[in-house]
Amino acid sequence: MLRNALCHLSSKTGRVCAATSGVVQRALFSTGPQQEHGTFYEFRTYFIRPDQNSAFLKLTNEKIHLRTAHSELLGYWSVEYGGLNQVFHIWKYDSFSQRAGVRAALSQEPKWLGEYISKAIPMLTTQDNEVTYLVPWSQIQSPPKEGGTYELASFQMRPGGPAVWAEAFQASVCARATPGYGHLVGVFHSEFGPLNRVHALWWYESPDQRAAARHEAHQDARVVAAVRESVCHLQSQSSKLMFPCSFSPLK
Repeated sequence: MLRNALCHLSSKTGRVCAATSGVVQRALFSTGPQQEHGTFYEFRTYFIRPDQNSAFLKLTNEKIHLRTAHSELLGYWSVEYGGLNQVFHIWKYDSFSQRAGVRAALSQEPKWLGEYISKAIPMLTTQDNEVTYLVPWSQIQSPPKEGGTYELASFQMRPGGPAVWAEAFQASVCARATPGYGHLVGVFHSEFGPLNRVHALWWYESPDQRAAARHEAHQDARVVAAVRESVCHLQSQSSKLMFPCSFSPLK
């Protein structure tokens, strides 16, 4: 059924979404393939005291090397729209045991504790994290150039899991990505945190380019039809527009 949907989408666009290339056979939206090889992505959101936002970013820029010496940082962003005084970052781990080892090592790292944690924690109000896997039909696709802006679009789907809504959701994302209405960096499915949540990370040259692309997409009958099929499975959605920090690997 999913293969038929992808072929139908391809017949309208002339090609299948690039994120699906080579993985159609296992494109059901199960997290099984990701869990088998273990790799997951931890989403972390820090809420900063309004009077400490600049100081926190400066401190993190100076000391983040103490943290990245232990595990891979995918990206680190400052939220501009959709949430004030927030930073959002993504960390990659090969397994839960690797993450546990990293956390244990950091708890015994004097420079990390003394030069960063002791100074950063008083600047924060709250912290939040979520464990996610890349969906089977997605892979990390770096932007075509540095700079620009990122959008984290988050979708809270109805209970029932991927067996219920995966096909329609994939079609709606690919309907936007294939014609180039945005550069799709990756699509993630929650494992710990709110369940049935999916995140699409997009890149645009600028906020104005994003606005223009969305306006164009809303006039595209293929996008409208795909979204209409997906929205019946949706409970809520939210979006953050973010700028990469100078030390972010994804820029």
